[in-house]
Amino acid sequence: MLNRLRRLHRDQRGITGLETAIILIAFVVVASVFAYTVLSAGIFSSEKGKEAIYSGLQTARGSMELVGPAVARDTDSDNDIDQLIFTVANALDGEPIDLTTTTDSDADGILSDEATQNHVTLISYLDKSQRVDDITWSKSQIGKGDDDNLLEPGEKMEITVVFTVLSPALEAYDEFTVELKPDRGSSLTITRTIPAVVDDVMDLR
Repeated sequence: MLNRLRRLHRDQRGITGLETAIILIAFVVVASVFAYTVLSAGIFSSEKGKEAIYSGLQTARGSMELVGPAVARDTDSDNDIDQLIFTVANALDGEPIDLTTTTDSDADGILSDEATQNHVTLISYLDKSQRVDDITWSKSQIGKGDDDNLLEPGEKMEITVVFTVLSPALEAYDEFTVELKPDRGSSLTITRTIPAVVDDVMDLR
């Protein structure tokens, strides 16, 4: 009987050891899963942070800046502004900006109704009376450059915005905004006020 009790006691100790091992293994598995989850979440957050930083850098490097004044022209001396001329450069020596233009074949002052559209940079006009999207514009390279359609670091492009579509026309004391929207990067906004006397050529400060 004593031997039987001893054997039973040893068997119980074996069962207790097995249960302890199972519980320990379960703890290890749970801890491993939890650690993997935390590690994955950390890697995901890190990747999202890098994406946000790179996106911000790309936006900044894909921007234009105004170089010099914005010049208003009254081409027919009727006291209405017909053109706005200004020069842009590539900001921060960043990514090239596509300034391919589209010809305004019907001369109506907007490009959105053209059958063939080549431009990806859009220019819009806004004043207290009207808003015109995709207004007609043209460009010419000034100074050093390779004479292509890309505004690259070190190059300058002269932009001419045509106001023939405006109704009412832009006159003395009127405030207006012209916004350039490249295919990527931030927009360039120019806000100016026409002086009391409209000359054929005016430097708008």
